[in-house]
Order: sequence, then C-alpha cells, then structure tokens
Amino acid sequence: MQHLFEFLSGLGLFLLGMNMMSEGLELAAGSTLKKLVSVLTTKKILGVLVGIVVTGVIQSSSATTVMVVGFVNAGIMTLAQSVGVIMGANIGTTVTSVLVAFNPEFIGPFAIFFGVVLVAFFKKKMLNHMGGVLAGFGILLLGLDLMSSGMNPLRDFKPFTDMLVEFSENPILGLLAGIIFTAVIQSSSASIGILQGLAMAGAIVDVRAALFVLFGQNIGTCVTALLSSVGTSKTAKRTAVVHLLFNVLGALIFTVICMVLPVGDWLRAATPNVAWQIAIAHIVFNVVSTLLLMPFSNLIVKLACLIVRGKEGSEDELKLLYVDERILKTPPIAVAQIIRETERMAEMAKKNITLAVSMFEKVDDNVVEDIYKREKYINYLNHEITLYLVKINALDLAESDSKMIGSLFHVVNDLERIGDHAENLLEAALQNKNNTVAISKAAIDELNIMFNDVITVFTLAMDQFDKGKYDANVVQEINRIEANVDKMADEFQINHVERLNQLKCSPESGMVFAKAVSNLERVSDHATNIADALDF
Repeated sequence: MQHLFEFLSGLGLFLLGMNMMSEGLELAAGSTLKKLVSVLTTKKILGVLVGIVVTGVIQSSSATTVMVVGFVNAGIMTLAQSVGVIMGANIGTTVTSVLVAFNPEFIGPFAIFFGVVLVAFFKKKMLNHMGGVLAGFGILLLGLDLMSSGMNPLRDFKPFTDMLVEFSENPILGLLAGIIFTAVIQSSSASIGILQGLAMAGAIVDVRAALFVLFGQNIGTCVTALLSSVGTSKTAKRTAVVHLLFNVLGALIFTVICMVLPVGDWLRAATPNVAWQIAIAHIVFNVVSTLLLMPFSNLIVKLACLIVRGKEGSEDELKLLYVDERILKTPPIAVAQIIRETERMAEMAKKNITLAVSMFEKVDDNVVEDIYKREKYINYLNHEITLYLVKINALDLAESDSKMIGSLFHVVNDLERIGDHAENLLEAALQNKNNTVAISKAAIDELNIMFNDVITVFTLAMDQFDKGKYDANVVQEINRIEANVDKMADEFQINHVERLNQLKCSPESGMVFAKAVSNLERVSDHATNIADALDF
C-alpha cells in the first residue's frame, strides 16, 4: 500500500509540475504565441513549425489539438491548414519525454531551488515566469522519482514481468495497453513519463517491451481532441479525426518496422539508459511519421471527410468568427483572438457610420436594411465579446494581457455606442427622405466636412488599437482633430440658425441637422476614448 501511495503522490507531483511549466512558459512566451496565430498559412511546413513551438510551450499535444479544433470551429483555420499544426504538435510533445529522461534525483532539487529563488526574490515578471518553469520542471522530476520508487516492487512481480514479455511479443496487446491507459489519464506526456519511470525503477529492462505501448499511447492521446469535437462543426470533427488517422497510421507503420527490423538493438546501441531509449523512440516515431505522412496529408483529409460525411449546416447570421471556448485553454492566444473579434466589431461600426451619413444625400432602402442588420450584429458582438472578456479575465494572464483585457471592456462599450449613434444618424437621414423635412445642400456639405474629421479620428484610434500600443503622437493628433470637431459642431449650429433666419431651411430641418451634428460629435468622443484606452 505504501508503494501505491508513493506512485499516486508521484503522479500528482508530475502532473502539477507539468502544469506549472506550461503556465510559466505560456506567460513568458505570450507575445510569441499570439504572433504565431497570424502566420498560419496553407504551407504545411510552416504549420508543422507552429505546432512544434506551441506544443513545446504548453507541453501538451492534446491541448494544442483541442485548440486547433477550436480554431477550425471558429473559422480561423481551414481543415487543410490544421494538418500541419497537428503533425507539429506530435513532434513538440516529445520535449517532455526528453526532460523526463534526465536524472531526477540530481537535477530536480536544484531546479526547484533556483526556480523558487527567481519567483521569491526578483521583481521582474519574466524572471518570475522562468522561475515558475524551473520550479515546475523540478517538481515534475521529483514526482517522477517518487513514481519510480513506488514502482520498484514491480521489478520482481512475475505477473507484471510476464505481461511486459507479452507486450514485446504481441504488438496488439501493447498497442491496446498504451491506448487505454493514455485515454484514461488524458495525457500522453504523463503516460510516457510513467513508462520512463518504470524503466528508471528497473521494471523495464528491454526497451522492446515499451515500444508498442509507446505507439499505443500516441493513439490514446487523440481521445481528448475527439471528445472536444463533440458539438462542433463537421469540419472541426474532421480535424479531430485527422489527428486520430495520422497517429493510427504512424503507429501501424512503426509496429511493422519494429517487427521486421532490430529497432531495440539500435536503441540499445545509442544509449544503455532505457528511459533515454524510450525518449529517443518517441522522437523518432513522431518525426519520421511526420516526414512519411506529410506528402499524403491531402489523402488523410479526404479520408476524414469520408468518415465524417455530410455538408455543414446553415450558419446562423450572428456568430463569433475568431473565438471558441477551446481557445480559452491557451490564454495568450485567447487574448489575441478576442482582439481580432473586437476589430471586426469596429469595422462594422465604421461601415455603419459611413453608410448612415451617405443616406443624407440619397436614401437606398437596401442599404437602410443593411445598416439595421449590422447594428443588430454590433449589439450581439458587444454582448458576446463582453462575456468572453469576463472568462479570459479570470485566467492566469501576463501583465500586459491583463491590462489589455481591462481596456477592451471600455473599447467594446465605446464601439457599441458608436453603433447606436450610426443608427441615430440613419433615422435623421430618413426624416430627410423624399424632401419631407429637407435640409439644405449647404447643411449636407457641412455634415460631410464634419464626417471626414470624425472618421479620421475613428481610423487613427483603431489603427493604434490594432498595433496594441499607445502612441502619444497619434493621440495628440487625435485630440487636435477632436477639438476641431467640437469647434465645427458649434460653428455649424450657428450657420444653420442663420439659414433659418434667411428662410433657407425649415425649423423641422433644423432639428434633423442638430441631431446629425450631435451624433457625429459623440462618435468622435467615443473614438477618442478608444485611443485613450491603451494608455496603460
């Protein structure tokens, strides 16, 4: 019973350490992860590199694949683009097995000590994050050492040794054992770590007994993505199936190779350490599988489409394009995606303002309907983005990301108000329809002059927001133009009173004009607020 408790305690520490490493690396590499999303292209090689880096940072191929399923479901990534990232994720996850192969007794305590020193005695955030990574690595190794200690009795437990002999001689049993165990604990890194722990405990003396289990573990890790795809689009489901097909095909290829060629002898020639032999086998399996199967990736995609049949259902008009619940598992990328969604909302608001002002010269019923639909969409985005901001704000974020999320609450609110003012401008324009309450050409010219400055303020503010950086010179220019907009609002109201006195306009048209000027001035105010929101 004592050995069982040692094993369970070690497994707990192993998982805790892996989680600490993941969180620390995510916080340290937050900006890098966000940039990776923007470089996703149809080039599979680039996708593989992205998959390797992201998985190397978050220490989980399952988490990366789940995130990819979320990207595909959100429409950020196509099924073809996802293939390269999934292949890269399988290579990236081998980092954990390499780390585990180090001597835990010697390295673990030092890693914990230096990690705690960086966290406790330094104020620089990057050093704190790296301290968390080091401490997590040390705890992971400490857990591995404890697991190995708990598994020591298995060396002399005949049923267990007989089972390992059976695994080395019967590939199907080895594959099934790896699949089932990894599917249960939902982590190939942890299950492979346990396999290496058995080797360190002396329970596995022949790497051949671990090879087929290792291949099965790479299949079992697909269960997480398959479960994650439940309730998603058909394309997202196909992404999870692509992951499964890729790993199954790789496992079958290597099973045949190991049955025909003396792979065990080659690994023993490389190093006498069985834990390292397992790590090397894991790396070779994923790298070679990627090289072999990448040329056939289009066929794998077609096979996934045959398995998950049918076309996508009709999409609802109102939906988020860049955000999915699964993306929340990787906070830096979630922040980047919610920014993209906010930028989309801004484009809608800008378009509505532009079209609403154009309606003062000529009303188009189709455009009017388009503006109302877009305003409904803006309100929807305001509600949904705010909900996601609340969820993201509860995550462990880097300081810069935390401040950005705080600013986004204000930005989204200002964009929603700009949308409302666009609707008000449209209503004023409709009052002018068919010259029932006609405002003069001079008044329309003044509205256009004012609109040009307002839209310039809005564009400059959103350009600064897109860059994600407060620029004092840009804000100074925005404030200068905003002051001019305020000045124009007063001057144009006076000009219109003069036109009324000269009977060039009616009192009713004066109300329409005043409403339009007031709403344009308020749009400029909200755009200025957006520029100021990044001052943190």
